[in-house]
Amino acid sequence: MIKIITVGSIKEKYLKDAIEEYIKRISKYTNIKIIEVKDEGLVEPNKSLILEEEKILKHINDKDYIITLEIEGKELSSTEFADKLDKITLEASTITFIIGGSYGLSDNIKEKAKLHLSFSKMTFPHQLFRVLLLEQIYRAFKINNNESYHK
Repeated sequence: MIKIITVGSIKEKYLKDAIEEYIKRISKYTNIKIIEVKDEGLVEPNKSLILEEEKILKHINDKDYIITLEIEGKELSSTEFADKLDKITLEASTITFIIGGSYGLSDNIKEKAKLHLSFSKMTFPHQLFRVLLLEQIYRAFKINNNESYHK
């Protein structure tokens, strides 16, 4: 199972449509669940991180393989990411990705991660990044199943 915990919600229909399409595609390979927690971005940064951390922790299980999405994280190619996901599924039944809010993720959440992953040194809006993450997860399943899609 793949679980994506994300701070903030999606308002734009075109992004919701893309997200639904990738969830449908990924569902052929594994169960997938997206959990949205409230973005506290309008308060002081440290308070925001603490409030968001509390909400995120409610959705994390001790057996989850946690992957945080961070600018400072490790960058992988699509094939390296596919290989990593394939190996993780051998040791954990649930892979949990965590996407932070306006101020990122608390140190406590980052410490729980077994993998700190970065898609780029650039900053992306969380709404768009959710689509990017889902697309790469889908691509990874296609690669790992030797199915055409990946170029």
